[in-house]
Amino acid sequence: MAHQSVMLFLAGDVMTGRGVDQVLPTPSNPELFESYVRDARDYVDLAVRANGPIQRPVDFSYIWGVALAGLDRMAPDARIVNLETSVTTASKPWPKGINYRMHPNNVGCLTAAKLDACVLANNHVIDWGFDGLEETLTTLRRAGLLTAGAGRDAIEAAAAATIGLPDGRHVLVYGYGSPTSGIPASWAARSGQPGVNLVDGLSAAAARGIAAQIGGTRTARDLVVVSVHWGANWGYAIPHEEREFAHALIDSGSVDIVYGHSSHHAKGIEVYRGKPIIYGCGDFLNDYEGIAGHEDYRGDLSLAYFPTLDATTGDLVELRILPMRMSQLSLHEVSRSDADWLNAMLTREGRALGTRAEIDGADITLRW
Repeated sequence: MAHQSVMLFLAGDVMTGRGVDQVLPTPSNPELFESYVRDARDYVDLAVRANGPIQRPVDFSYIWGVALAGLDRMAPDARIVNLETSVTTASKPWPKGINYRMHPNNVGCLTAAKLDACVLANNHVIDWGFDGLEETLTTLRRAGLLTAGAGRDAIEAAAAATIGLPDGRHVLVYGYGSPTSGIPASWAARSGQPGVNLVDGLSAAAARGIAAQIGGTRTARDLVVVSVHWGANWGYAIPHEEREFAHALIDSGSVDIVYGHSSHHAKGIEVYRGKPIIYGCGDFLNDYEGIAGHEDYRGDLSLAYFPTLDATTGDLVELRILPMRMSQLSLHEVSRSDADWLNAMLTREGRALGTRAEIDGADITLRW
């Protein structure tokens, strides 16, 4: 690639806490405060019963499985995920029922995938309080990982993660969290107070305000990714306000891709005025194996998104998607029937959005 175009790797929720953390070299204290599960190791046991044994401890690359070969093959210019866990040894949980935590010594599982930036504007990053957020930020930055969407005050939380490209261009990643995903209002970053970059409402007016801030800092050589953690866990419907918000961001001329997540499964994709809108990436890594419910959504299937953007206009040139399946707390190749299922789902859900999917070898390609 002669840098006339830029390829990104985008993934949905990377949940390295709880059961995943327990199989890594330095597991956290396994005590949980959930209604039914009190020990994080129980999630490992569920995965083992569902899909077979896991030799512990695993190495840091284990959880990525076949995704690492896929990343090497695609060779994206920037690698971005939504990290949905606190990286901390903090011991006081936020009283919300479910609390994700990964030990800071396990941060190597993130650098193993050569990630550039972790978006933190989500409903689990402060699961272990503001002290847990502070340690998360410190740990990630010491590991060389950029962050967006949370910070030690409102200014830091709203700032972009700036990923430099070899030709002097930049990918600017902004992270926003919506209360519709379950982020408490008390988590909002303020002057002198740490927290997440919370957007009050998903309206066109709110989007125009965000775009105005972005437009004041980006240059003609920057590509802008706006990450939004929004909506419920299950269901394919795309609320009108999400679509209005995304359209207004792109209408501003300051945003090149809207990268949405929160749903535990993939949703439909739109290409609006030449710009991609991924309404729901789905979970990329989690510890849900063996948990019954919502099987029809196939939340066990992970998608790695590789949009290629024109480096000058920011328009979408190509969007390739690599499907994988979560098993034994790692990512595996999918069967052809699973790939066909994903292809059919993306085509069905994309129909009203003007897109369809097409199987292309081991990958799925979006058409619009």
